Amino acid sequence: METLALTLPMSVVLGLLAFTVVLFVSEIVRIDFAAILVMVLLGLLSQLPGLSSLADVSQLFNGLASNAVVSIIAVMIIGAGLDKTGLMSKVAALILKHGGKTEARIVPIISGTVGVISSFMQNVGAAALFLPVVSRISVRTELPLGRLLMPMGFCAILGGTMTMVGSSPLILLNDLILVANQSLPESGQMQTFGLFSVTPVGICLVITGILYFMIFGRWVLPGEQADGDATSARSLKEYLKQIYGLKADIFEITIPAGHPCVGLTFDDLMKRYHVYIIGSAYQGKTWFAPVIQTKITAPCRLAVLGREKVIRHMVEEQGFILHDTLDVFAEDYAPTKSGIAEMVIPPGSAVIGKCAHDLVFRKTYGASLLAIHRGEETMSLVETEDHKPTQVGEVPFLAGDTLVIHSTWDALTRLTRDRNFVVVTTDFPREELRPKKVGWALLFFAIAIFLILFTDLRLSLCLLTGAVGMILAKVLDIDEAYGAVSWSTVFLLASLIPLGQAVQTTGTAAWIAERILILLEGWPIWSLQAGIAVLATVFTLIMSNVGATVLLVPLAVSIAVAAGGDPAIFALTVAISTSNSFLIPTHQVNALIMGPAGYRVTDFIKSGGIMTILFLVVSLVVMNLVF
Repeated sequence: METLALTLPMSVVLGLLAFTVVLFVSEIVRIDFAAILVMVLLGLLSQLPGLSSLADVSQLFNGLASNAVVSIIAVMIIGAGLDKTGLMSKVAALILKHGGKTEARIVPIISGTVGVISSFMQNVGAAALFLPVVSRISVRTELPLGRLLMPMGFCAILGGTMTMVGSSPLILLNDLILVANQSLPESGQMQTFGLFSVTPVGICLVITGILYFMIFGRWVLPGEQADGDATSARSLKEYLKQIYGLKADIFEITIPAGHPCVGLTFDDLMKRYHVYIIGSAYQGKTWFAPVIQTKITAPCRLAVLGREKVIRHMVEEQGFILHDTLDVFAEDYAPTKSGIAEMVIPPGSAVIGKCAHDLVFRKTYGASLLAIHRGEETMSLVETEDHKPTQVGEVPFLAGDTLVIHSTWDALTRLTRDRNFVVVTTDFPREELRPKKVGWALLFFAIAIFLILFTDLRLSLCLLTGAVGMILAKVLDIDEAYGAVSWSTVFLLASLIPLGQAVQTTGTAAWIAERILILLEGWPIWSLQAGIAVLATVFTLIMSNVGATVLLVPLAVSIAVAAGGDPAIFALTVAISTSNSFLIPTHQVNALIMGPAGYRVTDFIKSGGIMTILFLVVSLVVMNLVF
């Protein structure tokens, strides 16, 4: 067989690949800009004599309109739409309810769920849908987002190997097998694979990924909060202690049926024990910042803010039940929905001279007044080391007073428009949830999934149908849709597409493959299969997994036939191994999670290096055992 000669365009492409890897690993410039820089260099170099095959400048920027990139844009909008209805927040609450707040329990639940979902839809879609869920879980548990997103992202990639529709290479595989059969004798023709033929391989890979992060996560995942983390809010307990010297936190208690305190008001309990009752739940209904004159009914649950030793004393003395964690109130009092805020009373305010009781503060503003900071003094119902408890609800307001309140972010947003107060807290979520639109959001999400699974429409069109439907139904508006898109991710992927095309069109990929195949000549069948798996893994890092599959499947079939191996297994090895993309953030899922978690390329090399080896070993062993 005539060997390929190394040409000038091939040499330039190899140089550009090396330059790209150096930029990615060194991070001299931001990774998305590095990708744009390489794309521009590719276009400029193609204008030099003898290098026109590097790129067609008229199509250099087609990556921005590629199926993969448009699909990512659409799925980000769909995820934002579902999040806007509060649905993702409820999913996060459900996971926390069953998974607790420890990394060891949350990681397998999230990763396993995403892995299953990605077996029936594109893995980047599954990852994008769960991105807001994981962000909320990170805030509520105070676990760094970087310790949650990588396990989720890796298992989304691994989940794509569980069915024949889970990833683009596996979707293509049967077609490539049929094409290859045309050149094979009838006795040696390959059978196509069924929908769940690869499920044993995929399940073992997902389990491997989960176990990997459960066992080695403490060493391979970033240990500290990264700059990109969404977890920026300090805990309520920490905030009150550092700023105002108040040692307080929120606790959930139950008042059992028939308790003697029934008939008393919340204010009675608050004054007696110097605590704040900031939430109540009765007969399945929850009240945030309930009016303090409300009479106690039982059985009920209360969210109480105060010093832990005081609340424990109250519980013991009254015979209440103290819960270990927030349960009924977990959603309403999560940092993503409510928290501590400060506002100042300006001169000329209509509330000057009035107290919180006069204003029916909680009912009027939907917030609980916790403290008044006046001059050098902080007045609060909670006792401090320097001050005795003060009935802040009865203290008349003065101009210049700073009010410390506990409020939902929606209520605080409304207070920013009230001229009687100047809200000085600015770092809080100003999103306006639209729970009434959840039906429309689910409808268009279901339509998108139906189109993906049961029609031959392009993936990008299916997903854009769902995204456009959500905008038409006003689940979110067009500006919010634009804001939901991570444009750095979009440009990173779009800019790498021309480089991947250059690797293929200049013959560089075929030349690399040929060199490796020459090296493997004469090796045992199992080592040939392993070599094909390694080759597919390398190719999927430098070009699209679809391109790598199309290029390598015919080569793998030829090698298997010549060596006396099973060509179908060699072809499957290629399609499975092109999902082994964990080393650098060139895979769509890795690019998606990199920004929000603040990952560096070295984080992927550190965590993905071991995962790459595990993937190769497990997939090869299971394929040979099953097939």
